[in-house]
Parts: sequence; structure tokens; C-alpha cells
Amino acid sequence: MTQLDEKLEPIMAEVFRRNAAEPEFHQAVREVLESLGRVIAKRPDYADDALIERICEPERQIIFRVPWTDDKGQVRINRGFRVQFNSALGPYKGGIRFHPSVNVGIIKFLGFEQTFKNALTGLPIGGGKGGSDFDPKGRSDAEIMRFCQSFMTELSRHLGEYTDVPAGDIGVGGREIGYMFGQYKRLTNRYEAGVLTGKGLSYGGSRARKEATGYGNTYFVDSMLATKGTSFDGKRVVVSGSGNVAIYTMEKVMSLGGRIVACSDSNGYIVDENGIDLDLVKEIKEVRRERISEYARLRGTGSHYIAGGSIWDVPCDVAMPSATQNELTGKDAKALVQNGVIAVGEGANMPSTPDAIRIFQEAGVMFAPGKAANAGGVATSALEMQQNASRDSWTFEQTEARLETIMRNIHDTCAATADEYGAPGDYVLGANIAGFVRVAEAMRALGVI
Repeated sequence: MTQLDEKLEPIMAEVFRRNAAEPEFHQAVREVLESLGRVIAKRPDYADDALIERICEPERQIIFRVPWTDDKGQVRINRGFRVQFNSALGPYKGGIRFHPSVNVGIIKFLGFEQTFKNALTGLPIGGGKGGSDFDPKGRSDAEIMRFCQSFMTELSRHLGEYTDVPAGDIGVGGREIGYMFGQYKRLTNRYEAGVLTGKGLSYGGSRARKEATGYGNTYFVDSMLATKGTSFDGKRVVVSGSGNVAIYTMEKVMSLGGRIVACSDSNGYIVDENGIDLDLVKEIKEVRRERISEYARLRGTGSHYIAGGSIWDVPCDVAMPSATQNELTGKDAKALVQNGVIAVGEGANMPSTPDAIRIFQEAGVMFAPGKAANAGGVATSALEMQQNASRDSWTFEQTEARLETIMRNIHDTCAATADEYGAPGDYVLGANIAGFVRVAEAMRALGVI
């Protein structure tokens, strides 16, 4: 673990004290603070007026009860969360996650990361995150609708297109967004399309939004590879996960000439040396909503399924962790390095542990942190807000072109910032500092808020 600047140690200690038993939040804050020593040395004024302390403290934390009735008529109770972390740059913006692991610490870490990620896009959006410990797996459409309606009944009073604009995340896709938007419209008696993003195209959604996080991650890594005179063409690529981010990471990698040899879900992973059949993965995951193990059964010769285990044992040139936080450990990083990985691009939020990141950097592996590499989703959400505000609808090509420009600009900003602060090629430091400076400058301009 990197030593913090002595001026930042008390801030980290206070974060631990105020946010006990929230290890993911501690990890996210420490990673940013480790980068800020160079900033404080160059700009000591950033340590004044408790500016960094304020950035580490959410503006608002909302926790609420979500009662709903299952198909058997039994009343169920879940807990809902919304952490409105920072609005210095614009309305709070960040997804909603439905997963049993959700707690206030995870939502705070995601909201903290989101603040800097959104800043890197250059668009006028602040940072927030929300969710519930509800598990949508195995639930009927009717149960999910009733849950989403109950969840939105409470959350609606905290939202607005100029206040807080949620989107989807793990467990929340187009179906769930639709149910929540319908309930919001019913409660408010307003067609406020800009209050939720990730909507269906029939009621104000943006083309390319579904693809945006995966495509954006791929564009970022492609820009990173280009700095070494190479590209995805001919590369073996492993993508963890098989949800929205993973599927569209695979799609864009394939379009750039890469060969996907493995993907996964929470039960295990599949390996296909002939290259993953993406249409089959989409059929299994987006239509049938089944486990990835079905792939090997349906695909047959040349593919196999491994229950449990680590997908990072599969040799590859480029690794794209796109499932969940802390999925790629130090042990996994060592295996990837030994097998010759040259680049890692984080499609998920904080999927690599601190040990893994250190191992990659020490081995000279190009590493793209999630707060930069997976910013394409929220960037396109902001473009969806723009279309809603102007009562307009862009083509897929228009939207993707804007997305590509934004992601390649984020890459260049992170690279230039790392150079400026004496750490060429350190995209973690570049992303942390560039995001921090933009938020910090806005907060200073607004006074003590």
C-alpha cells in the first residue's frame, strides 16, 4: 500500500472513523488520496478550507424501506439507497444497482468513483449512486414491476432532471428502468424524460446507450494500445462477466479485430478457442436469461465450461474485467502477467484490488482504471439528457461518434495529466488527479458548500 502524504493521513483517518465497516468506500477514497500527494506538493492551496475532506463526504445519504408483495401474496422487505455525493458540476448522476450485496458502503464507494468519472467526461454532471439489496434473479416480471414501483415511490421525491438523474447498473436494465419511469410519471403527473437515463427508444431513450459502457472501455484501451504502436487486431482477449457491459465490450473488440476467448457469469466461465459466438451469448443472457454454462452445451465442440475457478487463468493479451468490484485479485494479476498480458481495461467499477493494480504497474502492463475507462455509459447518459432537453433524437452513428470522441479525449487527458505530474503512463494517477482538479475548482468557485 502506497504511503499517503502526511497532510492527507488525517483525512484518511477521519474517513475510517466516520465510515466504519465500509471497506469498499475506504479503498476508493485511499486510491484517490494516494494520487493527491503530487497535487498538494504543486498546489498547497488545495489542502485549504477542508476542500478534500468535503469531497470525501457525501452531500446527502438516503436509506429507505421498500415493501413489496411477491407472486404468492407474501409481503417482502428490502432496503433502498441513494447517495447524492457531489453536485458541484451538475445534477447528481449515477446508476441504480439491484443485488444482494448492496449496502450503504458499496453505494458510497460507487458514488465517490462516479463523481470523478463524471468529471472526466467534461460534461455538466455531478456524482451519485443508488440501489437496493433486492435480488432480481428468479423473480417474475410482475414481481420486479411491483418492487420497482415501490422503490420509486420513495425515491421519486429526491429526483428531478435538474436535481438527480439515475440510470441502470447491475440488476437494472431496460425493463427495470421502464417500470421505474412509469411509476415516476404516475406519481408526479409529468413526462419528465430527463429524470432517468437508459430508457427504451420508444419513450425518450438514446441510441447507443446500451452499448456505451462496453464500447467506451474498448475505445479507451484501443487509444492506450496505440501509444505503444499496437491495437486490438489479432489479440486474444478475455472479458469477465456476460451482462450488458461485457457483451458490448466483446462486440466492439471483435469489430476492431480482437478475438474473445473467454467470458463468465457468477457461477463460472466458458472458454472457446475458436472465438466466442457473441450471438449465442446474447441469446442466452438477453433473451433466455440463463446461466453462461448453457453456452458450452449449445455451442458444442471447441468450447468448455468451468464451474467456479478464475477466468483470469485463461492466457490472453488483453484482460477486460467487466463484472463487479474486486473480482481481479493479486493472485489473478500474477497469473495474467505470467501468461503475457499487455493491457487491462476496467469495464466494471473498481474490479481490480489494490494488490492487482500494483502488480500490473510494476510489470509494465498498461492499466486503464474504471473511473476513466468505463465512463462511456454515463457520458452517453448525459447525451440522452441532452436529447431529452432539446426534444431531439440522434442516430446511432451520431451518438457513437460523440462517445468515441469523449472516450479518446478522456484517455488523452489522463495521459497528459500523468505526464504533467511526473508519472508517464500511470493512468490511475492521471484519472484521479484530472477528475479531482475539475471537481475541486468548481467547489472552490461555489464557496464553502
